[in-house]
Amino acid sequence: MTISRLLTRSMLKNMRHYFLYFFSLIFSVTLYFSFVTLQFNEEVLKQVSSSPTASAGFKAASYLLYFIVLFFVLYANHLFIKRRSKEIGMYQLIGMTKGLIFRLIAIENIILFSGAVFIGIVAGLLSSRFFTMILMKVIGQEILIKLTFNSQAIIQTLMLFSVMLLIILVQLSWMIRRVSLLSLFTASKQTEERVKRFSMWQMFVGALGIIFIGYGYYESTHLFTTNDVNILLKRMIVILALTIGGAFLVFRYSVAFVFNLRRLMKNGHLTTTDVLAVTPIMHRMKGNAKSLTLITVLTAVSLAISTLAYISYYSAEQGVRNAVPADYVLLTEKGPAFLALLDKQNIDYRAITYEDMNAEFDVSRLLKNPNDANQIFYAESGMKQVVSQSFYEQIHGKVELAEDEAILTNMTDGVTSMYAMNKQGEIEVTIETLGNRLKDRLKIVDVRQESTLVQNGSNLVIYAVLVVSDTKYAEYKKFYGERKYMPQTLVFLENKSDVALAEELYVQSGADIRAVYGEGEDQIILKQNSYKQERQVYMSIFGMTIFIAAFLGLAFLLTTGSILYFKQIAEADEEQASYTILRKIGFSEQDVLKGIVWKQAFNFGVPLLIGLLHSYFAVKSGWFLFGTELVAPMLIMIGLYVLMYAVFMLLSIQYYRKTIKGCL
Repeated sequence: MTISRLLTRSMLKNMRHYFLYFFSLIFSVTLYFSFVTLQFNEEVLKQVSSSPTASAGFKAASYLLYFIVLFFVLYANHLFIKRRSKEIGMYQLIGMTKGLIFRLIAIENIILFSGAVFIGIVAGLLSSRFFTMILMKVIGQEILIKLTFNSQAIIQTLMLFSVMLLIILVQLSWMIRRVSLLSLFTASKQTEERVKRFSMWQMFVGALGIIFIGYGYYESTHLFTTNDVNILLKRMIVILALTIGGAFLVFRYSVAFVFNLRRLMKNGHLTTTDVLAVTPIMHRMKGNAKSLTLITVLTAVSLAISTLAYISYYSAEQGVRNAVPADYVLLTEKGPAFLALLDKQNIDYRAITYEDMNAEFDVSRLLKNPNDANQIFYAESGMKQVVSQSFYEQIHGKVELAEDEAILTNMTDGVTSMYAMNKQGEIEVTIETLGNRLKDRLKIVDVRQESTLVQNGSNLVIYAVLVVSDTKYAEYKKFYGERKYMPQTLVFLENKSDVALAEELYVQSGADIRAVYGEGEDQIILKQNSYKQERQVYMSIFGMTIFIAAFLGLAFLLTTGSILYFKQIAEADEEQASYTILRKIGFSEQDVLKGIVWKQAFNFGVPLLIGLLHSYFAVKSGWFLFGTELVAPMLIMIGLYVLMYAVFMLLSIQYYRKTIKGCL
């Protein structure tokens, strides 16, 4: 028989196995090529950002995506070669050398890989339009981007997937040459490590794994209670070691030991579920601990990254409002010119003017833990200002304040989440002018996150704003006197349909220019964005971030789900003899399938559950650094991951159903 004929027959015979592998390759190429097509599309980059940040972000993400795909393809190739171990052994029995066998399977891989890359590039070119539409929607741009056939994207895809093919061939050569003839006939039945008899030591280690995970979660809740970078880094390393190591011990010992105790308690009276679900789980979970731990970590990492990115995007609206609390903020002498243009165009608006007044007050007095070293941050960082009750009510509505009472605002989620603060307490206010100092003590009746002021003429970040009664404000203002800074005017448009025209007038009047430094080519213009402009900046930055994170998260999710699915169909093929015996002794298809469903729910559910817990505590430890909302983004992302895992689980159950039907 010639090599070409043997190759044809081999590929036809293994078509059922190769179909999933071939589809995985096509999907990987499609996903990657779609992404790099966006990376090299100048129109997309222009809409996302005018800075090189967007291009750099796309480039870094494309290489990360490539390594995700590489890991997935290598793992899938390993599983499928393992399933063909008997075939490779038969080739050796009939006298074929390992070199000839390698050439045979290598040619198969080259043919499959070439076809997958070609189909994937065509599919990627078509799907790139779809992903472009999603990206434009996410960043809030209603622009039609042309479908481009970019040669750079094609060259990069061909180069990187050629390298991937070489790596796969090296892996294939190593797998064929290192194994003996006898091991080839048993390779498909081997797990990662041989399962031994259970002992008290294993029970102890299994319990230790659960303790490790629990303590790692506890440490994550105290991650940002220090400003020391070295301590913070050590805590991160400890948390990673505890959670990853604990997950490995749980898979290797805890699950198997718990199920072994359950089986012993039944005194040998095993049901179909015990035979088809509990026993395989008990042994395979331990034997496959390494791969399950890796899947859990990948799930946790991808979900955490996706959730944090979505928190940033979900909280963008609140972030814009914190930065620009009105439609327009007028800080220079050009402000009246802008208002005059609004009047000339009959645009209805509401203007609220505030005169600058700085103050000193120690917010750390409101910390629930007064011994926290981070209270220095509150006492010394940022700028504090005082506003009147009447000014505050024009923006945020009615409040009740006695003369000696005050409300603390501009305290963002990042501050209130990082440090536990009391809603009530006393603080000392200090106003200093011309060498004189006024000290006063006020009762804080509430601490709020809403933004009241933006940066003023001093160009310093406003850290906290104190709202006092009108009487108290007049007293402070009289002592404070006048300052050189222009009054801050907040402008609210009454009709949002006037925004487009108002934006033109804002730029035309020059009210958007806060300061000009230097001349000629060295000139620097500092601008004050309107709400619409600031929102576009936020959406461009965080929209691109959530798009890239979602793309990578999808790749991670499909990688982990597919690997679990491939492992399950391999187990289904190995256990066909068991299903045949059960059917012959009288068990119905539904009886057997019931145990299979429990097994699949456990195999997919446990890695997902531990991965979800890992990601939850990881996100919970520092989500406030990324946005203002946790619950909704977290639940949405968890729901998507559970849904995708459920799809893979149902696919594996369907494969088992077909396998069981074919047993008789």
